[in-house]
Amino acid sequence: MQLPQYRYFILNKPYNMVSQFVSTHDVKLLGDIDFIFPEGTHAVGRLDNFSEGLLILTTNKKVTRLLFQGTEPHKRTYLVLVNKLVSEESLTLLRNGVEFTIQGGKKYLTTPCEVSIVIDPPINFSSPYIMTDKIPFTWISISLTEGKFHQVRKMVSAIHHKVKRLVRISIENLQLADLQPGEVKEIEEKAFFELLKIDY
Repeated sequence: MQLPQYRYFILNKPYNMVSQFVSTHDVKLLGDIDFIFPEGTHAVGRLDNFSEGLLILTTNKKVTRLLFQGTEPHKRTYLVLVNKLVSEESLTLLRNGVEFTIQGGKKYLTTPCEVSIVIDPPINFSSPYIMTDKIPFTWISISLTEGKFHQVRKMVSAIHHKVKRLVRISIENLQLADLQPGEVKEIEEKAFFELLKIDY
């Protein structure tokens, strides 16, 4: 049986792990995951150290360009746990666009996006943040097609809340679903590109 030219995986990236295999710093790496990835595997669309959820890994170097550097934007959806109760006015601000400072001190206004409150998020976590009845909080879902550095965190900060957990649950139709923290799933090439809505 002939092996495929390229291979495609999704990982539920745990909290406190960087989205890379090699680092000069003393951090948890993708290589610490209990899975043997083929040579040449790299992460696509990184999550920061303290973010969790859907991370794409592949041996196909074209995926980053096709997914995040093309002319057609692709939707990413995040479940976000924020401190305090979020008002309808704040949700409207997020939906219509908020302003924050980006690299170089410039102001950036986000494009309109989809935002809603989530009552019972159907996900599993690895974050150490503990919720109690004594601390008010809100789960919100944010779906956007742009990705400035730490954008979701900066958007939440712009409405005077703080992110406690940030979990990417989908990129287009590619879903995290019931994948547990640290688990890996391999996806066949045709299905991978169809779910992401990109040509291959």
